[in-house]
Amino acid sequence: FKLRPITFSNNSSYLPPLRCPAVARMEPRDESPEGYLIHGGRTPNNDLSAALYVLSVDSRGCNRKLTLRCEEKELVGEVPSARYGHSASVVHSRGKRACVLFGGRSYRPPGQRTTETWNSVVDCPPQVFLVDLEYGCCSAHYLPELTDGQSFHLALSRGDSVYLLGGHTLSSDSRPPRLYRLRVELLLGSPKLSCEVLDNGLSITSAIATRLDSGHEYVILGGYKADQQKQLQCCSVVLDETGIRIDPREAPVWNGEISGSRVWFGGSLGKGHALIAVPAEGNPAPADAFYLYQVSFKQEGGSEEVTQGYSQESTDMEDSTPLEDSEELYFGRDPHELEMLASDGEGDTYNEEDEEDESQTGYWIRCCSGCQVDGNTWEPFYSTELTRPAMIFCSKGEEGHWVHAQCME
Repeated sequence: FKLRPITFSNNSSYLPPLRCPAVARMEPRDESPEGYLIHGGRTPNNDLSAALYVLSVDSRGCNRKLTLRCEEKELVGEVPSARYGHSASVVHSRGKRACVLFGGRSYRPPGQRTTETWNSVVDCPPQVFLVDLEYGCCSAHYLPELTDGQSFHLALSRGDSVYLLGGHTLSSDSRPPRLYRLRVELLLGSPKLSCEVLDNGLSITSAIATRLDSGHEYVILGGYKADQQKQLQCCSVVLDETGIRIDPREAPVWNGEISGSRVWFGGSLGKGHALIAVPAEGNPAPADAFYLYQVSFKQEGGSEEVTQGYSQESTDMEDSTPLEDSEELYFGRDPHELEMLASDGEGDTYNEEDEEDESQTGYWIRCCSGCQVDGNTWEPFYSTELTRPAMIFCSKGEEGHWVHAQCME
């Protein structure tokens, strides 16, 4: 695995670290670059987010350094409440596109909380939210076929249809083999939504869906079929003009660490590849250490293989639950950049001199030479750093200094 630094443009919104948000990929369209929609999720202090972010490529320098732009989309209308464990999908209809949000969990409403249930979560109502990606207008839709809330399900989309697979219902503590097809027609005036219940669903939660090279063929792996019981089988899913087809697929030969682990999580790396992480075990067990594995699938027949990657230390995983897996974001490379990376092996070497001037590309704050704030007497503007940091320590110079949020451009 090659890790390279990524910076955010100066006009980016602050993107807090989120667990279990809904993530949807937006294909390049017209003059719009490839991007991702990120909605909801749990923040580090266990608050729930209701914000929608659009993450896209701002620029790629000649030194292959990637600069991203994060824009927080302002939502109006019937705005979905803060939640996590839900799904987001992009649909296309009549030359327009929109985002479909469904499912998830949220905290109990304030009027229903007691001392014992203050931090407990419940299923969100089975509403379908449609978000106009141009103007941020939201509309909520109740469909009679959707009777229960569900979380940690899979959402696969093609054209104007979204297929919802599996999921967990908290109220009944069940994982029924559900499969729904949502169809969205973006008509002038108001959209039209319909739902169809199909009978060949999957009983699975927190699974990973990775798309193969071409078409709308996916491989589903990972996830859970019961509490603390992993789903070790794989299946192929094909979306075509007639509907959806799900077939069993030969699973990779999982090694001992993966088969014996109680918890696993990961995300898609694109083009038939997935990343899986399992906690490292030992005597004594290492603290917050995980083994990373890359799983590769081939398009036509052939065998799948699992290769062990490098172990990676975690930073804050002690309160994670087994059902809350992470999403992987992937931005494609242009063909000429792939050729540069492959030629002479030069692309595999990180050169510190390739770094741009951080004073011009700083994401959170730009240090100013005239900062006169006393680090011992400052008063923060915010009670939390989730919105914007109040004070940041700048290590420039011999002893460094504290920089106040007021010094931000």
